[in-house]
Amino acid sequence: MTTSRSAAKRPAEGEVTSTAGRTPANTTARPTRADKAPKTDAPNTANRRYENLDRSIRAKSAQMTNGLSPNASQAAWTDWAKHLARAPGRQQELVERALDNTQTFWLGMMGLGDGFEPRPGDNRFRHEGWDSPPFSVWKQSYLAVEDWWRAATTEVRGMRHKSTDRVAFQAQQVLDALAPSNFPLTNPEVIGKTLETQGQNFVDGARNLSDDLARELTGEPERMEGFTVGENIACTPGEVVYRNELMELIQYTPTTGAVHPEPILIVPAWIMKYYILDLSQKNSLIRYLVEQGFTVFAISWVNPDASFAEYGLDAYRRLGVMAALDTVGAIVPDEKVHACGYCLGGTILSIAAATMGRENDERLASVTLLAAQTDFTEAGEVMMFLDESQIAYLEDMMWDQGYLDQKQMAGAFQALRAEDLIWAKAIRRYLLGEQERPFDISAWNVDATRMPSRMHSEYLRGLFLENRLSGGRFMVDGRAIALRDIEAPFFVLGTEKDHIAPWKSVYKIGLFNENEQTFVLTSGGHNSGILSEPGHARRSFRMGYRAADEHFEDPATFVENHEKVEGSWWPVWVDFLTAKGRDGMVPARAIGAPEAGITPICPAPGTYVLQE
Repeated sequence: MTTSRSAAKRPAEGEVTSTAGRTPANTTARPTRADKAPKTDAPNTANRRYENLDRSIRAKSAQMTNGLSPNASQAAWTDWAKHLARAPGRQQELVERALDNTQTFWLGMMGLGDGFEPRPGDNRFRHEGWDSPPFSVWKQSYLAVEDWWRAATTEVRGMRHKSTDRVAFQAQQVLDALAPSNFPLTNPEVIGKTLETQGQNFVDGARNLSDDLARELTGEPERMEGFTVGENIACTPGEVVYRNELMELIQYTPTTGAVHPEPILIVPAWIMKYYILDLSQKNSLIRYLVEQGFTVFAISWVNPDASFAEYGLDAYRRLGVMAALDTVGAIVPDEKVHACGYCLGGTILSIAAATMGRENDERLASVTLLAAQTDFTEAGEVMMFLDESQIAYLEDMMWDQGYLDQKQMAGAFQALRAEDLIWAKAIRRYLLGEQERPFDISAWNVDATRMPSRMHSEYLRGLFLENRLSGGRFMVDGRAIALRDIEAPFFVLGTEKDHIAPWKSVYKIGLFNENEQTFVLTSGGHNSGILSEPGHARRSFRMGYRAADEHFEDPATFVENHEKVEGSWWPVWVDFLTAKGRDGMVPARAIGAPEAGITPICPAPGTYVLQE
C-alpha cells in the first residue's frame, strides 16, 4: 500500500491548531504534569537502580516473546498438571479416550468406520487429495491426536479458568504448527502444484520468503499494492478542520443540497487507522452517511511514538472526544450531536458520555456503539492473555519503548487465529508460491498503529483486568462516573463472530444503562460485520428495541425473540438517527466556521493517517 502525500511533521508538543491558529472554545490542551502517571517512591536511589535493571531485563525478554509472559504460561501448565495429577478419574478417562481414538483411527483406515472429521471452520484438509492414502493416514492420525489434546486440556475441577484457556490455547498452537498440511512432502495440494508447475511454486515461494525476511530485517512496513490512501481508499472528499497533537478532525463535503439538522461525530479506535470506516467507495460507511444527507465528522488519531508515552485514557477523552465535540459545536452551533464510537473508540465515547451526564452536559442526541465494550467480564479470547504477571510484563516492555508496537499487538491477534492467519498464509506464500490477493480491508489491516505506554496500561488494568467502568469505579477528574448517567438513547451493534468484542459482552450495556436502547446483532466478524453495505451478499441481522421502562432481556432470549432479517443494517441505523433528530432538513453546511476561526487545514484524509 502506498500513501498519496508525505506525512506532515507532528505539531510541537502543546500545539493545538486550526488554520487561523486559533483554538475553538473549551478545547483542552495536552496532558499537564498532574496527568502524568504516578511514580512509586523507592526507598533510595540504589533500589530504583535495581528495579530499573530488572525492568530492563524483562523488557528485552518481552521483545523476544512478542510481549507474552513466560511466567504466566508456566503457571498455567503447572496449575493444569497439579490438578490432573490429583484426578485419577480424569486420568483414566484420558487413557480410555486414547484407546477409543486409536480404535477409531484403525477402523477408519480399514474402511470400517467414518474416522475423524475436521472441526467446523477448519479448512486445512479440504483438498480432495487428503482422502487418499498416504495423506488420509496422516490426516486421520493428526485429527486423532488433536481430539485427544482437546479433551486433555478441558478444565479439571479446581483449576483456574484462565489456566484452562491458556493451556488449551498453547496446546493448539503446537498442534497447528505440527499439522501435516504445513509440510511440502505431506500436503497433497503442494505436491500437486509442484508437479503441475515443475517446481516453479518453490521458486516463487522462495522469492516471497526472501522479500518477507528482507522487510522484517529492515523494518519496512508491509504494503498492499494497488491501494493508495487518499486515492482509492480513505477517499471520501472532505477537509481537516481541526488538529491537536493527538488527533485531526475531518469534516466531509456534503453531497446533498439539504442535510439533517444534527451532525454525526465518529470516534474510531486508535489501535487502527480510522479509514476502516472509509474504505473503497462501495463499502465506505462514512460516504454512505454523507450520501444520506448527514453532516459527518470523523476523528483521525495520531500514530504515537515514544514522545506520547505519558498520554493516558483521559488524554484521549479530553484531546479526542471532547475537543472534537467542541469543534463540531462551533461549526454546527445550537444542534445536538449523534456520537458514534467503534471498538475502543466506543469505549472512550462511553466514558466521555458518562462524564458529560454527570456534568449535565446535554450535547448528545444519541450514542451509537459499534462492536464496543463497556463491561469486560466476558471480553473474549484476549482475556486469556491478561493477568497481573502478563500486564506487568507488557508494562516493562512499554516502559522501555514508550509504546506498544503494532507488530507486537498484531502478533497476539494473529496467534488467536494461527491456523488461518499464520500457517495457511505461509502455505500459500511459501509452498504454493502464491501472492496475496489485494483487498481494501487487507491494505487497511497491514497499516497498523502503535499505542502509548500509559494509555495501554490504563486500558488493560482499569478496564480489562479490574472492569472499573461498569463497576462504577472508573475515575474522571478524581470522581467516579456511571454509565447510567448517560441520558441519550443508544444504538448498539454486535457482530456474531467477533472474537475481539464478543457480542454478548457488547450487549451488556443494557445492564448498566436503563435508557431506551436499540440493539442490532449482525452477521460477520469485528470488521466484516461493520462493512455491511446495502447489496452485500450473505448479510443479515436481528434487531430489537427496549424502551426505558422495560425489563432487561438476556442474550439467548434476544436471539429467540427476534427474527433474522436479510440485508444490511446500515439503513436501519439511518432510520434510528433520523428518528432521534429534529424533523425536517436544513441547507447543506459549508466546511468549517470562519467566523469562529475554524477554516480548512488540509484535504481529507489528513496527515496523521499517513504516519507510519
